[in-house]
Amino acid sequence: MKKLSALLTALTLVIFCVIVLSTQVWAVPEIPTYTAGDFRFQIGTRGEVIVVGYSGSEATVVIPSSFEGTPVSSIGNYAFRGYTGLQNITIPDSITSIGNYAFSGCTGLTSITIPEGVTSIGGSAFRSCTSLTSISIPEGVTTIGSSAFYGCSNLTSSTIPDSVTTIGSSAFYGCSSLTSVAIPDSVTSIYDSAFEDCSNLTSITIPNSVTYIGGAAFRGCSSLTSVTIPKSVTSIDNYAFEGCTGLTSITIPEGVTSIGDSAFDGCTGLTS
Repeated sequence: MKKLSALLTALTLVIFCVIVLSTQVWAVPEIPTYTAGDFRFQIGTRGEVIVVGYSGSEATVVIPSSFEGTPVSSIGNYAFRGYTGLQNITIPDSITSIGNYAFSGCTGLTSITIPEGVTSIGGSAFRSCTSLTSISIPEGVTTIGSSAFYGCSNLTSSTIPDSVTTIGSSAFYGCSSLTSVAIPDSVTSIYDSAFEDCSNLTSITIPNSVTYIGGAAFRGCSSLTSVTIPKSVTSIDNYAFEGCTGLTSITIPEGVTSIGDSAFDGCTGLTS
């Protein structure tokens, strides 16, 4: 009987501890934020300075190159997201990366110069910047993140440098004013929906380095009249050229071993 009583006591204690632990709120340490003028900064794990927000109302913004003597090296995630009054912004040469959604929804932004030191453009970095007409991506950038320029409907030109190896999924989705794109030899994969619904895209150069064309990569590019798929390509994924109604001819190289479902569905102008 004593053993049973001790067992019940121990069991009750365990249940009590479980209840206490399950209701305990564990505090997650917050990263301190510092303010200088209209800008907010954080210090990264390696001591780098990141601009994480802006509270001003100016149409023209100049990001400072340093904070308390340390160079500002990154534009953080969501830093200027939804700032519709922003029209022009100067990014200092100290910046090496632009975070996810950094300028997403900045519908008034008309142009931007990305400095040479930048190596990565985050996912959705310029998503829905509908007034953006041109952008020059500098040598040194290796990654254009997923949906980086998604919905930039007035973007007419974009230069992709030889340093880029990855064009993320939906990177230029819905850039309906884009007329031509030259993809450099450094790119090996064109991911899903990368140029989907670029309805005014008339020509595209796919280099010999590309081995994979992702699903819906050029879906809805109704002004595309011809495309040459290089011998390096081994796979054309589902819906890759679906709805390319202006496409009249296409040459598929011998190296292609897989053509996905509906890859050329709706290509009503295709004759050969």
